[in-house]
Amino acid sequence: MKKIDIAVVDYGMGNLRSVSKALEHVAPNKNVLVTSNPADIENADRIVFPGQGAMPDCIRELDARGLRSSVMHAAGNKPFLGICIGLQMLFEHSEEGDAAGLGLFKGNVKRFATVDMHDENGEKLKVPHMGWNQVYQNRNQQSEAHALWSNIEDGARFYYVHSYYVQPDDTSIIGGYSEYPQQFTSAIAQDNLFAVQFHPEKSATAGLQMLSNFVNWLP
Repeated sequence: MKKIDIAVVDYGMGNLRSVSKALEHVAPNKNVLVTSNPADIENADRIVFPGQGAMPDCIRELDARGLRSSVMHAAGNKPFLGICIGLQMLFEHSEEGDAAGLGLFKGNVKRFATVDMHDENGEKLKVPHMGWNQVYQNRNQQSEAHALWSNIEDGARFYYVHSYYVQPDDTSIIGGYSEYPQQFTSAIAQDNLFAVQFHPEKSATAGLQMLSNFVNWLP
């Protein structure tokens, strides 16, 4: 069997081509495989867990393909990068469809309020939150930024498309935040796992740098 350096989990709900192409760009000598085979996920060195769409649909499709166990196992022992819904699914519960998540982290997925959301100029903010926004690296728990922030300026802009955000019970896992207009968690980090609400594969230089950091990360 050919060595799998990076497995991109395919459960029918992710922007898989963009993610895989971005990984191939930053790691041309690595074998990047988009897969829905649990055995591939078990055998891969690194896991990327992307997602788009509604949380109930994502959980249903993950289970329909028999991928829950392999994803949960990988999240506990391999370099693991969650993207967008791939972050939200790691938590216990989502307001979207009143859906249960994978429960790897305690906390909920909340919807942005649709009232009293205005920017500093008084302009009404729309939901979904779509477009570029600054991401601030959380260094409260450590003197240095996480390895996946290496060579990325604090406050760099990343690309978002979402109506929901995670609200961890344990604030020590928050690895980054953005504002819309209030602070919301944009990244979490714990041990071998890092997950983000934004799309690094759509985030130009900063996003490619994060993916490169992930490819070389030794947690």
